[in-house]
Amino acid sequence: MDKVQIFADWQEGMAFEAEVNGHKLMLDADEKVGGTNKGPRPKPLMLVALAGCTGMDVISILKKMKVDVKKFRVWVEAEQTEEHPKHYTAMKVIYEFWGKNLPLESINKAIGLSEEKYCGVSAAYRKGMTITHEVRINEE
Repeated sequence: MDKVQIFADWQEGMAFEAEVNGHKLMLDADEKVGGTNKGPRPKPLMLVALAGCTGMDVISILKKMKVDVKKFRVWVEAEQTEEHPKHYTAMKVIYEFWGKNLPLESINKAIGLSEEKYCGVSAAYRKGMTITHEVRINEE
């Protein structure tokens, strides 16, 4: 089994600087809880991880299928508990595409391959919550 490791160095207050794949990322909390808003909160980055993982899969697969996507956006919406520890109980991935005559069958196949075979973030999250998706296609 491969081991993956990151580190996060405490800076001050509630701020931490992480290094991921050689890139620095500042994390911080809201002013209401002692932070200074120097960077994103950690939990929403879970949504970013899912959007990036599945988005990279889908666009890569569609390129191999020679589907001409002009613009592509991945939205992730999450439901969160109100009580502590606050955590996500469900996520919805919205795949939004722009282009002419985009083939829905190919798009659905690419999304299915990402969800079922390739996206490790989705695979991990599915063990703890429900993940659904929606497809939106916009003509140019």
